[in-house]
Amino acid sequence: MDFIQKQRVSGAQGASGDYVTVVQRACDKVTGFRELCQELARSISINGKSQSALTNYSRQLAHLALHYGVIPLELEPDQVMDYLHLVKSQGNLSQSFFNFTVHGMRYACKMRGLDYSRFALPTIKSPRKLPVVLNGSEMKALLTACNLLKHRIMNGLLYGCGLRTSELQQLKTTDIDLERGMVHVRQGKGSKDRYLPLGKMLCRGLKRYILEEVPVDYLFVNRSGEAYSRAGG
Repeated sequence: MDFIQKQRVSGAQGASGDYVTVVQRACDKVTGFRELCQELARSISINGKSQSALTNYSRQLAHLALHYGVIPLELEPDQVMDYLHLVKSQGNLSQSFFNFTVHGMRYACKMRGLDYSRFALPTIKSPRKLPVVLNGSEMKALLTACNLLKHRIMNGLLYGCGLRTSELQQLKTTDIDLERGMVHVRQGKGSKDRYLPLGKMLCRGLKRYILEEVPVDYLFVNRSGEAYSRAGG
């Protein structure tokens, strides 16, 4: 099943299944968009980019294609700028909608060997914000507020090891080395592996958790025995 078919399946709603995603609508209505989308999926896969990048880029390019009735790379620069102005002026659309439209156009241009500067695409500046760092008493209050040992250990790993939620979800029992006090994070951000120290308190908590819960594969699982999701199940 290719990306476009997955979009149709994931977009189906209700018994009739008559809902079609914006990507599928663009593939059906705009000549050449299906081929562009398939090429985008192949390029993103080869270059090791995430599935979310493919989803966001193709979705925003689909909106742009449906707006004008042609694939985005065939538009005139003024048309692209008019569309970006329209997106920016509509307060009901998020900043990410605008950003992914720009990034999607840039990626598609590079993929086809085109100079994206001809579309006068703006530079997207990421806001620089300092992280909020909890002090010792705040972290203790956070951990003690958790009723379940599992949740205390999860928060401890997120805070103490600086793990991302996606990395926490994918942790397996074999990634925990209590003897050396290390956790092995596999294929984290940038598709890189790394080892992180656990700390004595976290090691004790993990040892207790493993003895009580006896996880087999993933360290944290839901009721179905699958990897824990961001929704908590």
